[in-house]
Parts: sequence; C-alpha cells; structure tokens
Amino acid sequence: MALADDLDRIAEAVRPHGALVAVLAAEPAPHERSYLCAFADGHAESRRWLVVDESGAPVTRRQRIRDAVSMAALCELAEESAFGGDLDDLRAQLVAVRIAERPPGIEAAEEAALALQHALGTPPHLASPARLDEIGQAARRLEQALDPTAGSPFGAAMQASQGAVEALVREVEGAYLTELQ
Repeated sequence: MALADDLDRIAEAVRPHGALVAVLAAEPAPHERSYLCAFADGHAESRRWLVVDESGAPVTRRQRIRDAVSMAALCELAEESAFGGDLDDLRAQLVAVRIAERPPGIEAAEEAALALQHALGTPPHLASPARLDEIGQAARRLEQALDPTAGSPFGAAMQASQGAVEALVREVEGAYLTELQ
C-alpha cells in the first residue's frame, strides 16, 4: 500500500478524535511505524495531538511518542534546511554558468543539486533515519560542490533545531488526547 493510501486510512481512523489538520508518518526504528496526528478547532493554541500505530490505535507509551515526534520534526526541518531557495532556479542558474563560463566543478554542482532535489522528492514522505541521512548527505554534497571551503549551513541549521524539536515533543505531550504511560 502506498504511503498516501496509508495516510488516508489513518486520517479516516482518527476522524472521531476531532478536526484533523495533519498526519505525518514516522518510522524511527525498523518496523515501528507511527502516525503523528494534529487536531485543531481553528485556534493554534488549542491544537491537540495523537500518535497512532499502523492499525490506527492510539500509542500511549511516552518513549514511542517522543521517538515518532522527534523523527517527524527532524525530517521536516531537514527538508526545510537542505537548501534555502528554489532548487529548480539554482539548477537553471548552474546551467547558465556552465554554458557561459565553464568553471571547473560546475558539473558536480549540477549533479549535486539534482541529487538533492531527488532526495527531497514530493510529499508525502516517511520520516525515518534513512530519509534524514539521505537529505543530509545530499545537502552536504551540494554545499561542498558550491563552496568546498565553507562550513555546512545545513549542519548548523540541524544543530540549532534541537530546541525546536524538544519544544514540539513537549507540546505534543502536554496536549495529548489520551493518557501517557
């Protein structure tokens, strides 16, 4: 079954819990897929959360919830931090530079931009350690192709995101729809 079908199935299963605004799939460990569901009644401050397993049953084990929320958040942040602009535009600019100037290494930059675009893909995605690694490796490859002497803006953004991930975990735990174990 395709991930989009899984998300639709889970959305239907959690419908009785309220107005669903998002479902994200996460698999922080092999064969431990969870779905992070956000509910709201139109006010951001009243957002409620639920993590369900593949059958649509609520997860109450605190560590599994933390793992699912953290993985989903890290992958979302990686997608946002991988490149600060439009990859289609960057690829077009790289082609123009290659044609006009032919600098050494331009082909590697073009290949790296394409690889990152493929790694990011189109939603929906399964948040997993493998996805996080794939995005990170592709982002770093592009960074190095564009400027081999520079540090990693992607790495810095991911390190800086730890507080945001922890804040989301606390928010989910604090506004969880069932009692946690």
